[in-house]
Amino acid sequence: MIHKTAIVDKKAEISGKAIIGPYSIVGPNVKIGEGAEIQSHVNITGNTIIGNNTKIFPFASVGTNPQDLKYKGEETKLEIGSNNIIREHVTINTGTDGGGGITKIGNNNLIMIGAHIAHDCMVGNNVVIANSAAIAGHAQISDEVIIGGNCGIQQFTRIGRMAMIGGMSGVSRDVIPYGLSFGNRNYLEGINLIGLRRKKVSNKEILALSEAYKEIFKTNSLHENLAKLSKTLKNNSYVREVVDFINHDKKRPICTPLSK
Repeated sequence: MIHKTAIVDKKAEISGKAIIGPYSIVGPNVKIGEGAEIQSHVNITGNTIIGNNTKIFPFASVGTNPQDLKYKGEETKLEIGSNNIIREHVTINTGTDGGGGITKIGNNNLIMIGAHIAHDCMVGNNVVIANSAAIAGHAQISDEVIIGGNCGIQQFTRIGRMAMIGGMSGVSRDVIPYGLSFGNRNYLEGINLIGLRRKKVSNKEILALSEAYKEIFKTNSLHENLAKLSKTLKNNSYVREVVDFINHDKKRPICTPLSK
């Protein structure tokens, strides 16, 4: 159903089971899936795909040009998956040629009021991005991450699966999977125990993660510490995920405990 006051380009592909609310604007290269709900005063432009059952609240603006001085009008994309909730005044930009040409958001995410997701970001599934958090270009946000309100995530930063970032943190260093990070310039507080328990991760796995955490961060020589991890810990799937994350790009700065 398309409200009579909405402005929808004839070339846009809108599911017959989608809802477009009053005064919303939908551009020619937009595709909106089945069951999606676009409320009033929403702007959707660019080469943008909105997945099934995603709900976008008033005054959100998605698919607009990247805020990158290198961008010269080339054709880039934004893909938003299914079952997302995108609240009021959220802004999400398309990609750039230099970042692969696409910004991608997965499924079942909650993006709260006033949050910003910049060009070429990759956001996984079941992520919560709280009010007014700003995620700069090329950042990678893994599944089940929670980002607190008013956080700033620096460009190219990686945040591992099920990590939690405390409100008002300035994140300039990569955060390991299952990490708990805070601070004006983020430091690692420990393992995200509450998140792990909510996901019903066994105590055995949590203890292995906690032991590995102590060993990995006991000195500033992260890669030496990784090499010394016992085979038992290295064979644990949760620990291995942390190890692989750190080893994936050895040039990236890794968030460490404050004393390090």
